[in-house]
Amino acid sequence: MIISMIAAMGSNRVIGKNNDIPWHLPDDFQYFKDSTKGHYVLMGRKNFESLPPRFKPLPDRPNVVITRNKQYEAKGAQVVYSLEEALQVAEIAGEEEVFIIGGGEIYRLGLEFAERIYLTEIESEYEGDTYFPEFDKNSWQEVSRKHHPSDERHKSAFDFVIYEKK
Repeated sequence: MIISMIAAMGSNRVIGKNNDIPWHLPDDFQYFKDSTKGHYVLMGRKNFESLPPRFKPLPDRPNVVITRNKQYEAKGAQVVYSLEEALQVAEIAGEEEVFIIGGGEIYRLGLEFAERIYLTEIESEYEGDTYFPEFDKNSWQEVSRKHHPSDERHKSAFDFVIYEKK
């Protein structure tokens, strides 16, 4: 099973502010949807709670929520108590590629397990309180980069980048 992380971040590594995304990039949302559809998605409780009601749980993919709260319930999702347990759930189900989708703490924990990172690198800085973790680019190889210019629907330009662990 390939363990992947997928995220979008500003040039200052910001991924969120007040449990929300500080940008609106429709083509990045579509990229996320297309990349993760049909695959297990692993997320922290705060990330799950931040999803709009019509996308909770994320459709067309098994949702696994990681929390320390043993009484927590997430309608339509499986609740587990560690990232390792979440990965085990996906592996037992025969998943080919599992996606860690955040937030900040889950990405930080996931970095040691990840073999691939799908990272939308936005060419703007944002104010925020949640960041994508630093990772040693010497340990990763960029295998794909696709540029998306700014346009009438996208205030900022960005690149869809895929890294694989060396």
